[in-house]
Amino acid sequence: MKELIVLFFVPFVGTMLGSAAVFFLPNGLGAKTEKVVLGFASGVMIAASVWSLLLPAIESSSYYTAAIGFLLGIAFLLLLDFIVPHLHPNSDSPEGPKSKVSKSILLILSVTLHNIPEGMAVGASAAVSFATGSPVPMASALALSLGIALQNLPEGMVVAMPLLDNGKKKWKAFGLGTLSGIVEPIGSFIAFMFVAKVTSLLPILLSFAAGAMFYVVVEELIPEMSEGDHSNIGTVGAALGFAIMMMLDGIFG
Repeated sequence: MKELIVLFFVPFVGTMLGSAAVFFLPNGLGAKTEKVVLGFASGVMIAASVWSLLLPAIESSSYYTAAIGFLLGIAFLLLLDFIVPHLHPNSDSPEGPKSKVSKSILLILSVTLHNIPEGMAVGASAAVSFATGSPVPMASALALSLGIALQNLPEGMVVAMPLLDNGKKKWKAFGLGTLSGIVEPIGSFIAFMFVAKVTSLLPILLSFAAGAMFYVVVEELIPEMSEGDHSNIGTVGAALGFAIMMMLDGIFG
């Protein structure tokens, strides 16, 4: 049980540490730095989707099952993106149904929405170990948890810094940025308990989480990374994040 608590809360700690940037970077992130961190997060999530989620799903079922789960994950995030009002970090206009909710809350909703599949991914990955009785999947789940924590560092910055720029005090910006990551341990626990009850759905849930993460990368992170000049810096960050996550999965998995 202690191992599960660590797995479920490591990504949340990453978000918290990233949000703490408001205390050390009072002038915010530079445009180039922001591109690098967005690219890094993209690379980590793509690698995690492939090595930690899709490949185990395929190995335990089939390409067809993994493909169905992957597309269902994309459809789920597409639906949430449509029905939940939210705001991109670099945008002034909320998406989704019209809402009178403040810009800060819309930003928190946006990141919280995109943290759901990350929590599900960790919970589903941990469930593989309990379903098989092997320590190897648990090591792979640890690699995934560490990888998501790494990408949550820049994600926490990207959330907290705009809140600071919008007039929030440092402690409030830090608190709201940290709050955006609380859904991850919750999502991990729910996914784990669900799979523990219905182990036959494990391949679907693994590929579902992969599809949801893929949606976040392609619909959110890459477009923001590519805006303006010097988008190649973001590409370098993506390559670095991909390589690090790939090595983590190889070392622990």
